[in-house]
Amino acid sequence: MIKYSYYKKNNKYIFGLIGREISYSFSKKFFLKKFQKESIIQTTYEIFDIPKIEEVLSIFNNPYLKGCNITIPYKQSIISFITELMPEAKTIGSVNVIKIDEKKNRIGYNTDIVGFELSFKKDMNKFSYKNPKALILGTGGVSSSISFILNKLGIDYKYVSRKKDKNFLVYEEINQDLLENYQIIINCTPLGTYPKINLCPSLPYEWISSHHYLYDLVYNPPKTLFLKKGEEKGAMIRNGLEMFRIQAEESWKIWNS
Repeated sequence: MIKYSYYKKNNKYIFGLIGREISYSFSKKFFLKKFQKESIIQTTYEIFDIPKIEEVLSIFNNPYLKGCNITIPYKQSIISFITELMPEAKTIGSVNVIKIDEKKNRIGYNTDIVGFELSFKKDMNKFSYKNPKALILGTGGVSSSISFILNKLGIDYKYVSRKKDKNFLVYEEINQDLLENYQIIINCTPLGTYPKINLCPSLPYEWISSHHYLYDLVYNPPKTLFLKKGEEKGAMIRNGLEMFRIQAEESWKIWNS
């Protein structure tokens, strides 16, 4: 836990990442390197790994906290602890950036949509599909950001979940016929994230081909088992590193606006 007296003595501003089991994150390294490169002094970035969302209140009580990123699994549940939601974050129902203003208001934003859209669109001109369709693996907070952009781009999609629901497919329903019609597969689950690199979404990878495009929001490791299996079948692949970098830069713009 952060000791407030340390920051008072050193007159530092604090930013950070809030999530659970997030030791794998590149966020701290990214921002500390950015602060050093841009000669941003008296500013630090911390990892706030909390077992349950209610503990976020102790983080928000830190008077030196100026903003934070939110990651798995709190992008939706954090909304109950926010003072104000920006329109897109409210529409999506997912927050990954919080700015704390001078009045201590906690304002929620979503920069995942910018990160995904800009990185995804780089590959769109390589698609040979006339009417591409996508499978979104996972139904957590970030998946709603992905569907927001797919709607914007006019791409039909279906969610895939482990649990049966009238609005979702389950993994057992994914077969050859389905994969012939859904060429884009986007992994929004943490499966395959370091250190559990031998895990991947349960798909019939034998039906993946060069006609598919696999996008994994995971960026550590750079090539997850999900992506490796797709690449072995000739699919086009992309990891989430560029999305991470874009949304992180957008976070910094928000904190300094």
